[in-house]
Amino acid sequence: MNIAAMIKMTVAMAIFGSIGFFTVNTGIPAEELVFVRCICATLFLGGMWFFTGGYKTEKWSRQEVTQTLICGVFLVFNWVFLFKAFEEMSISVAISIYNLAPIFVLILGSLILKEKMTVQAVMAVIVCFLGSVFIIGLDQFTSIEALFNSGFVWAMLSAVCYALAMFVGKGITHLSTYALTFVQTMVGIVILPPFLDFGVFEGLTTSNWLYILGTGLIHTGFVYYLFFDSLRKLPTIVVSALVFVDPVVAILLDIVILDFRPTLLQTAGIVLIFAGIIYTLIKPSKQIVELPQV
Repeated sequence: MNIAAMIKMTVAMAIFGSIGFFTVNTGIPAEELVFVRCICATLFLGGMWFFTGGYKTEKWSRQEVTQTLICGVFLVFNWVFLFKAFEEMSISVAISIYNLAPIFVLILGSLILKEKMTVQAVMAVIVCFLGSVFIIGLDQFTSIEALFNSGFVWAMLSAVCYALAMFVGKGITHLSTYALTFVQTMVGIVILPPFLDFGVFEGLTTSNWLYILGTGLIHTGFVYYLFFDSLRKLPTIVVSALVFVDPVVAILLDIVILDFRPTLLQTAGIVLIFAGIIYTLIKPSKQIVELPQV
């Protein structure tokens, strides 16, 4: 076991878990925050890619670049939807639903690639569905308006987009992780401006800017470096286990700092969701851990 890589991965996932806390303190909407995040990631990881000389050994192909661009679109919208979910619901609930992405990968494999779902996979999907109903509350499903206002749709869309990013990106084998991230965050810089209101950056406090830059430089630059640097040095089963550090930290911060108090039904929902996701540990798949959680 590469202990140094394991420590880096653990630190990366722990910092990832604090992104919800940073997001709610930035003072700007999801779209603008993701735009800043893309700029920071492009500069930071693009610089690492350049100074390490990795760009010289890249093996580019039209098919993989096309896949990476499509993957980038899904990844950017995954961020936007997740941050919008943070605006409408507690971080614990949003993160729990967001972590359903591996379950959606199983479903996509069954529908698109005609992969046969095992009994365990079907049970995992059912358990996670019940967990989602419990964590949101049955009262939120009584009308479309209540469902949208709860943030459930945003959180679910973020999970679906993340699953699509994993699904599309699983066939990319020649491009380095730095090249992948550089191209994907460049996609965000290109597609987001028409949807932005740059006026939201006026009148922000020093504290707001610290949280904004922290989200970009720490959560997207430095942490992605730690994640990618350790990813290829660890067994898939270890990475699959360590990604759970992310939601655990997020939920703890939500409870300790933001005073989130889950009801008994919500607690049961969180337990059911992660019980279903643990299926990925029983039969791990590389495609499920190829990208960082957020």
